[in-house]
Amino acid sequence: MEQDQIRNIAIIAHVDHGKTTLVDQLFRQSGMFRDNQVVEERLMDSMDLERERGITIASKNGSFVYRNFHVNIVDTPGHADFGGQVERVLKMVDGALLLVDAVEGPMPQTYFVLKKALALHLPIIVVINKIDKPAARCDWVVNEVFDLFVKLDAPDHILDFPIIYASARDGYTTHDHGEREGTMIPLFEMIIDSIPPPAGNPAGPLQMLVSSLSYSQFLGRLAIGKITSGKLRMDQELVVSKAGLTPFPAGIKKIYKFRGAEMVETDEAFVGEIVAVAGMDNITIGETLTDPLNPVPLDGIEVDPPTVSMNFVPNDSPFYGKEGRFVTSRHLRERLFRETLSDVALIVEELGGVQGYKVSGRGELHLSILIEKMRREGYEFQVTRPQVIWKESQGKRLEPFEELTVDVDEKYMGKVIENLGSRKGILLEMHQDNGMARLKYKIPTRGLLGFRSEFLTETRGMGIMNYVFLSFDEYAGEIKNRGKGVLIAMEECTTVAYALFNLQERGRLFLGPGEKVYTGQIIGEHSREADIIVNPAKGKKLTNMRAAGSDDAVILTPYVHMSLEECIAYINDDELVEVTPQSIRLRKQILNGLERKRAKNAAA
Repeated sequence: MEQDQIRNIAIIAHVDHGKTTLVDQLFRQSGMFRDNQVVEERLMDSMDLERERGITIASKNGSFVYRNFHVNIVDTPGHADFGGQVERVLKMVDGALLLVDAVEGPMPQTYFVLKKALALHLPIIVVINKIDKPAARCDWVVNEVFDLFVKLDAPDHILDFPIIYASARDGYTTHDHGEREGTMIPLFEMIIDSIPPPAGNPAGPLQMLVSSLSYSQFLGRLAIGKITSGKLRMDQELVVSKAGLTPFPAGIKKIYKFRGAEMVETDEAFVGEIVAVAGMDNITIGETLTDPLNPVPLDGIEVDPPTVSMNFVPNDSPFYGKEGRFVTSRHLRERLFRETLSDVALIVEELGGVQGYKVSGRGELHLSILIEKMRREGYEFQVTRPQVIWKESQGKRLEPFEELTVDVDEKYMGKVIENLGSRKGILLEMHQDNGMARLKYKIPTRGLLGFRSEFLTETRGMGIMNYVFLSFDEYAGEIKNRGKGVLIAMEECTTVAYALFNLQERGRLFLGPGEKVYTGQIIGEHSREADIIVNPAKGKKLTNMRAAGSDDAVILTPYVHMSLEECIAYINDDELVEVTPQSIRLRKQILNGLERKRAKNAAA
């Protein structure tokens, strides 16, 4: 393929600003599919979790052909917990589409990713999406984007960025935001004209920087990157090189190019093309595939360090092995280390002295997505409360801080400010407009654990919160995780409606009648600070005497059903979340200590 007929672009945007929908339209209108072909929506969202949650979790590669130009396109995650992937894939592209919502304008993740793109001097096309919204304010958004470029010290030639308006949902782009019809052709033309072809010497020695990883159960690890010099063939001898390390030989089993959202096998690839290579299980991001006679590595890629860790331990509850297929420590180890083959932002370490593994990631959502994937695959295990990763510098204890931005209705603003204050948040900026307030905070990562569910409750589900890693700073002080105790089951039993009816007065219940529970399992939240042991199977005493009120109906208040993320954020240090393919349970870590505690309570 001719080098000047290639365009490599990334789509970067905040979560839910329409990246994946825009990619769908680019694929459809480029003529990639037959007119009568059934095409599913959100082609690049290949994971079930991505389709369910409506977010992009893993970076994806695809391509389309327009006017004999081959356009490689990378759909990137918009959530800060997966932002590490964005930093890496920008090394593969020669330009970017910056997608901005026509109502919300540039958001924190936009700032974070744009800063990385400008550092690489990538030309930017600004796409103002969702102009069909009644509240769209395109001119204001353009001004906000320009101010953001200036704030990030963009050079003059990038400040004069091209702008196009779009409704990805309705499938049109236009140079005039007043128009409400059209096709994607104006965007196609802008990509061809504004994004330069890839640079590189086609006659030089091979150089391909590994910028992303994928994993196939049949082929193992797949190294993805752009060829910046020479060409790549199946029978070619090559080495893996990295600055400061001795090059080692590598063999290629398969070479894949991207066609649409799929990979197509090929025998060779040339300068400027983005390819996936199979056959090297020990290759990592930042290493270079190069010629053994001239092993010159390219500049590597720095991966931001993880900020949150959790312990994954084998399940040892009384219900061990009843619901999962993979339950042993060996199963857990194999699966966790396999995940590191495709996710370099994840670090897995063995726990000293006890069975289990310390898993570190970029945030609470990053780790909860891994847990959800594993339970759907049939794994059964337990996890501890998330802990932030500390650093020591010049004798000071440092912890990670996030920049949090929240958009709330003014009438809920007081509650949110009060909550963030108790979580050691420092207010940096506040803007109020048309009854809405935007608050920007510097807050410890610890302070965000469990905040999302409280925030949605306080704002009646109408608030929007986003955060991005800021820096490591001095320890902010103690933050109380939970102000109330829990209700703990005293024995293995099946819950009874009559018993739960009497326990309702003591707090909130987490389950209903007919549920099997075991000694030490948490079945609800106490209305006071202390934990109490209760009997959820206590039935009604039956006699042959009739009494007034004995036949009153048992009316149960609907119990609180917590999601996996809410369970992880809820537990204290002495508690665990038991995860199986069928159930998510809360429990105390030490189950046999309850007998002594119950005897002590009885004596008192």
